[in-house]
Amino acid sequence: MQPAKRVAVNTGILYGRMTITVFISLYVTRLILAALGENDFGIFNLVGGSIAMLTFLNLAMAAATQRFMSYAQGEEDLKKQKYIFNVSVILHFIIAIIVIILLEILGYFLFNEILDIPPERIYAAKLIFQFMLISTFLIIISVPYDAVINAHENMLVVAILGIIESIVKLAIAIYISFISIDKLIIYGFLMVTLSILLLVIRGIYCHNKYNEVQFNFRKYFNKSLFFQMTSFAGWSLLSSSASLITMQGISVLLNSFFGVVVNAAQGIAAQVSGQLMAFSNTMLKALNPVIVKSEGGKNRYQMLEASMTGNKLSFFLLAFFAIPALLEMPFILKLWLKDVPEYSIEFCRLRLIAMYIGQLTVTFPTAISAIGNIKQFSSWNSVIWALLLPASYVLFKFGAPPEYLYFVFIAVYIALSIISVYFIKRLGGLSIKDFLVNVVSRCMSASILTFILASIPLFIMDPGIIRLLLVTFINTIAFILFLFLIGLKENEKQLVISIYFRVVRKIKNRYIIART
Repeated sequence: MQPAKRVAVNTGILYGRMTITVFISLYVTRLILAALGENDFGIFNLVGGSIAMLTFLNLAMAAATQRFMSYAQGEEDLKKQKYIFNVSVILHFIIAIIVIILLEILGYFLFNEILDIPPERIYAAKLIFQFMLISTFLIIISVPYDAVINAHENMLVVAILGIIESIVKLAIAIYISFISIDKLIIYGFLMVTLSILLLVIRGIYCHNKYNEVQFNFRKYFNKSLFFQMTSFAGWSLLSSSASLITMQGISVLLNSFFGVVVNAAQGIAAQVSGQLMAFSNTMLKALNPVIVKSEGGKNRYQMLEASMTGNKLSFFLLAFFAIPALLEMPFILKLWLKDVPEYSIEFCRLRLIAMYIGQLTVTFPTAISAIGNIKQFSSWNSVIWALLLPASYVLFKFGAPPEYLYFVFIAVYIALSIISVYFIKRLGGLSIKDFLVNVVSRCMSASILTFILASIPLFIMDPGIIRLLLVTFINTIAFILFLFLIGLKENEKQLVISIYFRVVRKIKNRYIIART
């Protein structure tokens, strides 16, 4: 199957999953907030919120192992894939042990010196922290399985696992809505149980499906490969851990200055941006293996083209849903949550703007990883992420309101984008002029014009469902118009049109078969 067609098929499968999971996830958040209340919801996002952030860590670590897997597949070397899998299992088990020990030490200082949690909820918060540690361990040791599934571009399995996860989360949310015992503790315990279930399913499937998934550490252990993967995973882990630790540190910082209610608002912002980002992340999940395999097959031009197109499409996929959300955020949150925690609107809007900026270079870290020289890139990323904490602390110390955090957040994303462009230029030969003209200029022009037209109803109508629908309608028409007039190059237009007609043709064929 051709790369473009393979990406289209896999993206279609993942969007089918997302259609189900996004709405379930949003409803689950509403149920959890109502069941736990603002204070306990804030505590969970403060102490156990790392569970959500660990999903990001899992993706980053899986991408490191997937890089070796996809590269070996590009070379068509099955034996090498077996070595990679076994070395990856050993490596991630060692990482999991080290991370748990470090987190246990950190937890002692958090609960005794730093966190501002009501005394009557300290016991529950400590239990949630231990549940988080178990989830951390399970997520890290499941990385080799995720890497194998992604390297094989088996997005149907990814979709099924995502649907199972969402349905179980919905069942958990409904269950805790009706129990009378400590809901926060039960919620944390059930989320750990879900992590165990998903690990077991991944393991059983991979061992039965893929030849390279075999536990034979004596036969398939290679010392040189171990140190090579350790170095690569170490630098990848440094960068992803820096962002993870910083974001969790920001939760602690907000808690110290403003209390757990602001942590609840932060949790809402993370949920909104996470669900809107799902649309672009879904496409990237299908595209990233193609980027790595192109580099593994020594096709640098195809790798760079796939990266550039991925940045653009990821930006537009986020923009399509984020523009109405930015304009109608107060009404959307009120409709969704009923009781909206203070600062939620400001947090959501500013976080989405930061995400916008990040999408312009979102595939470049994958491209740099595919090339393989990530030491300096990861170091710079880590330094930039680390600056977010002291900068935010200084602002809060001088009396800045909590939303100023996200202005620093936006500055961090701008810096990360600049670093990504610099390294892909230096290591991969990217044309900066081509990037500025065909990605940045096209994306910004099309989205700004769409935003202006979609905002017109805000000046002539009162907030309500009719105005939200009108904003959404205008956004859709303007988005499609400017996407084709400004956003896409000619070859990209042809790709989108061919994918559209291919999908329509398949639907018609299935309808004819069903009728006969």
